[in-house]
Amino acid sequence: MAAEAPPAILYVETSAALRAVLERGLSPEVEKRFAAAGTLLTSRLSLVETARAFHRLRAASRTTERNLARAERELDELWSRCDVWEMTPEVCDFAARVAPLHPLRTLDAIHVATLLLARRRLGNVGLLTADDRLRAAAEAAR
Repeated sequence: MAAEAPPAILYVETSAALRAVLERGLSPEVEKRFAAAGTLLTSRLSLVETARAFHRLRAASRTTERNLARAERELDELWSRCDVWEMTPEVCDFAARVAPLHPLRTLDAIHVATLLLARRRLGNVGLLTADDRLRAAAEAAR
């Protein structure tokens, strides 16, 4: 049996992007997934969440400004490669219907709703996340 081809489109969720740039940098494995996908997409929510995460890190003085500046540059470069989907009324309405079915927080439900709507419109959209609950909800909704 042949291995399944990687999805041509990859949804990049906030937790995976932050983990990549803050903990490891954009590793060869992550870069390989990006290259295999060809098209990257994310929610406008990811941009807001990452900006807030950097604000919290600065306020807590958890790392050096040099490290944060490097990570922000990498993240800006990553987001510039993504198609950014807006948090439309359709996304929010769908998130309200998805959330009660899975143990998701509100913002995670918006990510799952965006991913599922992308799958409806675009076909096979993969998910890159570091959040097990979000991954499980996305898989259950396939």
